[in-house]
Amino acid sequence: MMRLYKVYHRFSPFTSSCCLVHPFSLGNARFPTSSIRSPGHLRTHSRSLFKPAMNASRFNRLVPVNSALAEDSSTAGNGSANVSVTFTEEDDENVAIGVKYRVPPPEIRDIVDAPPLPAISFSPLRDKILFLKRRSLPPLAELARPEEKLAGIRIDGKCNTRSRMSFYTGIGIHQLMPDGSLGPEKEVNGLPDGAKINFVSWSSDGKHLAFSVRFEEEDSSSGKLRVWVADVETGTARPLFQSQEIYLNAVFDNYVWVDNSTLLVCTIPLSRGDLPKKPLVPSGPKIQSNEQKSIIQVRTYQDLLKDEYDEDLFDYYATSQLVLASLDGKVKEVGSPAVYTSMDPSPDEKYILISSIHRPYSFIVPCGRFPKKVEMWTADGNFVRELCDLPLAENIPIAFSSVRKGMRSINWRADKPSTLYWAETQDGGDAKVEVSPRDIIYTQPAEPQEGEQPEILHKLDLRYGGISWCDDSLALVYESWYKTRRTRTWVISPGSKDVSPRILFDRSSEDVYSDPGSPMLRRTPAGTYVIAKLRKENDDGTYVLLNGSGATPEGNIPFLDLFDINTGSKERIWESDKEKYYENVVALMSDQKEGDIHLNDLKILTSKESKTENTQYYIQSWPDRKSCQITDFPHPYPQLATLQKEMIRYQRKDGVQLTATLYLPPGYDPSKDGPLPCLVWSYPGEFKSKDAAGQVRGSPNEFAGIGPTSALLWLARRFAILSGPTIPIIGEGNEEANDRYVEQLVSSAEAAVEEVIRRGVAHPSKIAVGGHSYGAFMTANLLAHAPHLFSCGIARSGAYNRTLTPFGFQNEDRTLWEATNTYVEMSPFMSANKIKKPILLIHGEEDNNPGTLTMQSDRFFNALKGHGALCRLVILPFESHGYAARESIMHVLWETDRWLQKHCVSNTSEVSPDINASKDGEGKEVTDSENKAVAASGGGGAELADDSENGQFHSKPRLHF
Repeated sequence: MMRLYKVYHRFSPFTSSCCLVHPFSLGNARFPTSSIRSPGHLRTHSRSLFKPAMNASRFNRLVPVNSALAEDSSTAGNGSANVSVTFTEEDDENVAIGVKYRVPPPEIRDIVDAPPLPAISFSPLRDKILFLKRRSLPPLAELARPEEKLAGIRIDGKCNTRSRMSFYTGIGIHQLMPDGSLGPEKEVNGLPDGAKINFVSWSSDGKHLAFSVRFEEEDSSSGKLRVWVADVETGTARPLFQSQEIYLNAVFDNYVWVDNSTLLVCTIPLSRGDLPKKPLVPSGPKIQSNEQKSIIQVRTYQDLLKDEYDEDLFDYYATSQLVLASLDGKVKEVGSPAVYTSMDPSPDEKYILISSIHRPYSFIVPCGRFPKKVEMWTADGNFVRELCDLPLAENIPIAFSSVRKGMRSINWRADKPSTLYWAETQDGGDAKVEVSPRDIIYTQPAEPQEGEQPEILHKLDLRYGGISWCDDSLALVYESWYKTRRTRTWVISPGSKDVSPRILFDRSSEDVYSDPGSPMLRRTPAGTYVIAKLRKENDDGTYVLLNGSGATPEGNIPFLDLFDINTGSKERIWESDKEKYYENVVALMSDQKEGDIHLNDLKILTSKESKTENTQYYIQSWPDRKSCQITDFPHPYPQLATLQKEMIRYQRKDGVQLTATLYLPPGYDPSKDGPLPCLVWSYPGEFKSKDAAGQVRGSPNEFAGIGPTSALLWLARRFAILSGPTIPIIGEGNEEANDRYVEQLVSSAEAAVEEVIRRGVAHPSKIAVGGHSYGAFMTANLLAHAPHLFSCGIARSGAYNRTLTPFGFQNEDRTLWEATNTYVEMSPFMSANKIKKPILLIHGEEDNNPGTLTMQSDRFFNALKGHGALCRLVILPFESHGYAARESIMHVLWETDRWLQKHCVSNTSEVSPDINASKDGEGKEVTDSENKAVAASGGGGAELADDSENGQFHSKPRLHF
């Protein structure tokens, strides 16, 4: 049965801190500049560790590979365990220390082990679909492969790529028939046995696929990547290079289609020598100096360069030789070997923007801040000119909205053959400097006339956030300011100097109810993406399509508006069914022809789901609004097909409206079955106003996706789950949100617990709390300052001592010395003596996330143990901030289930129905904490929770175009 990956695509006016996959991104695509640049491939790197703050839905990377666990649940071996763990006194003693990998009960394990879904990619002409097949969770042995930690990235030296890449195991090609059905599958053939496929990319004409292949060989070249191409009509694949000595270097960018028959490839230089050898005796001490008294404040970055040997090692792996290769076998080396980081052909395929980084490197910031050079070459590899050579950027201020000095966001205009544009800061990159304008956007032809200076396109008083291009008469420019959450959209006419820019939207980014939506983009014949213009019969208006999430007090009701860009008038031409279903506009499917799209020819791809029905996909066509279903997927976990889901609203004692999603097991009836043990799983968020904090986000009709470490797995163990209760930390006016962190945290938790008890679904003495990353920080603080609410806690990959992150964390941009009380009093480490309820700490041994160093859990555990707390620390070998290996994930589930069964389900403590009353002096601790102006960090920064906690793994499919 065919399955798809679902994408919730909305064009974002903000540059995100993570790599976004844009619809139609498979192919020689040039993307709108408000998203982080992508080279046009569907990448299968290790899972993303961060999520964009505005993203409505979050998804895991499925890391393919089979795993091995013991049948007896105690020793590693092949196969999948099928034995449930029972808890006895002896078992408690045995699991105290030194246990081997364990597996959770079958009802949890079976859901996690369900076959993964393939990823899906539409061809540029929308006439074919790829099914990119994968295996399930990887074994720990894959994570145990040696990796080099250099300049803020991790490199698999054997493959010469980023470490821990997942991969595809096969590619199936389907014809999309006129009636919306799919033709029979044609498997890409000719690949070696056991091929691991990455970086799949369409040629712009849709006739060929390019991708990398690696497979285990017996010689020393084992595991290195080679570039292959496949004919889409026949499915036959072959290596791009005839030489067996040319390998892909995928540490940074890897390859790009220059035209329909030529690729520019980053290869491992044939002249590269042996791996640098670390000297047995150092040439001297390691010295850092600040004798110029520069102010350099940096966050706690991981995996930085440490010495000259690391610099040499970084150069060894990251240096590439660029090679032009055509499908007919011609090969040409271009340029000199360098650390190339990106390659971006112009829309007319005449030029290529080449970015590289170079020495001097830094020991205190990652490679993204190394000196950066941007050059323009011709498509056949000849140097044209240097656009900029930016110096090392160690001193970017930590204040949010601060940026690097000099030219940034250099891109090609999507609507022109070869015109450049970029932004330059006027405040020195420092968000604390007051200046007008703050950013200026410039534009210039690829090869300007002698003496021709860059033209000023637009000036901004907020921070530049990207441009959506349409044509000379229309472009949308985005700017935003984090401190105030203000975001503005400007309408400009790039080709008409006499037309003044005007503000189209000016709003708070937190106010989801006022979000007008984002313009839908269409693919051009050049492979770029521009705003789709629509026209109506006998109407000269200039219309665009605004695709919005439709946030309302009843939940999201996505919509599609026909918007007159000149008058501001709107016509709603599509809206989700709000009674039972949740539907989304995924992509525009009627963009094959040039020119404006007539409304009667409009065709869109939508998704549809309900609380109990998993996502299916439809093509909807105008004018008759015909809807054609193109998928029919089975339920991913039928054992939970009848789970109960409800979006609930309740009020905090200060009047702030809160929202949460309550999940109940299949067949549960509170009047007959009584209250259940309950797991509260959440993550704090920051807001500038109470009104914004109280707005409803999400839909009650969305299908309940369950990930490999999702709290929803415990529905199979007859728990009630309160997922994502809003934990708003509000800082209104000049007040910083963190100044009253603990007070607001406790108040939000009290309101949530009171609500589930009032509903009769949760037993007052059997409520556990848990979270990942910043949610772990939240969990520890709640057990310290609100022990009367919870029986136990589970804290994964958290940070607990903020003095160890002195130059800002999460969304806090004040330093430890500027907000000492905030840093100290918000840290649960400082309140370790108050934690009396059982707490389970889990952490990846190789956490690379800024702020959540593994030692945070280690030191917190020692502090707890030093005060006699009931606690347990589980360090997962080879795991990073999120967990990937099957052994690790299964053991995390086993540990969590054991903790919940022992300290929540079996809890017999008496708890007063009045949650504000408590025993043994615990109430006094809460009162004391509420009377203090204490603080902590909020949601949305460097410690964003890994996707795996959010339950969207098997059942929330994504599409890639």
